[in-house]
Amino acid sequence: MKLLFLGTSAGRPTLVRNVTSIALQLPDPHHRFWLFDVGEGTQHQLLRTKLKLNRLERIFITHMHGDHTYGLPGLLGSRTYYDGAGRLQIFGPPGIRSFIDHAMAASQLHLNYDLEITEVEEGRLPLEDDLFTVETAELHHRIRCFGYRISERPRPGRLDLAKLAQLGVPPGPLYGKLKLGEDIVLPSGETIRSVDVVGAPVPGRILTILGDTAPCEAAVRLAEDADLLVHEATFNAGLEEKAVAYGHSTIAQAAETAAQAKAKRLAVTHFSARYSEEDVERFAAENQSIFPNIVAARDYLELPF
Repeated sequence: MKLLFLGTSAGRPTLVRNVTSIALQLPDPHHRFWLFDVGEGTQHQLLRTKLKLNRLERIFITHMHGDHTYGLPGLLGSRTYYDGAGRLQIFGPPGIRSFIDHAMAASQLHLNYDLEITEVEEGRLPLEDDLFTVETAELHHRIRCFGYRISERPRPGRLDLAKLAQLGVPPGPLYGKLKLGEDIVLPSGETIRSVDVVGAPVPGRILTILGDTAPCEAAVRLAEDADLLVHEATFNAGLEEKAVAYGHSTIAQAAETAAQAKAKRLAVTHFSARYSEEDVERFAAENQSIFPNIVAARDYLELPF
């Protein structure tokens, strides 16, 4: 899996940063992706990538501020021009359904695919998926805002190939059955138990993407033991009062949240337009003493994990 940052600016775009959107590219062979927030211009950002809207499966909106939502009506409309665009699920805070319904009605937008909208509250989302579970919690912002924790389900353990050869199990479909937990019977009549030739399940990866937020307990809880945490970092140190007044965080506060949560990696994003590219890189480096594995996101940055 990997993340692709499509917009990393706070509030308004700059010449080098668009407003917020992040794509999660799912493992092969699915070739699907999810979007987290759809700021204005997101569909234009997508045109410069290999991602196609007919492979977009789900959208998660953190909150209703325009720099996270104004690209949504245009993207939904453009998706109708892509062959094979199937059902699209949207999850977001209360108000997301009204926003989409009014935009579609006022512009007479008609979609040629099924659109499902779910307004979220805290807890586990109603996702029908064999690969992932998604949890959400409300953060501390000026309006209702949610963070998302995406947990990959445990994967089957490794096959003991040496033992399978010793037992006389021929490579092929029987290997697949054993890996999926099924016992098999050889032509000789001997039963081979999956538990005897498959290792322990491999823990799934955890990704946490937070919306706009001041430091809060919910952010730490969602990010606990995450392989990758994406945290807003609108301001640098020295602007803590301004950050809390607007429901935002400094880069140092994002690093502190990652450290408290024992996350493995931190990507900071959503930077104030007052900062240059060089400023942001320097700020991230200065906060490695709080959390060493920190990276400052930029538009089109890809982070495999």
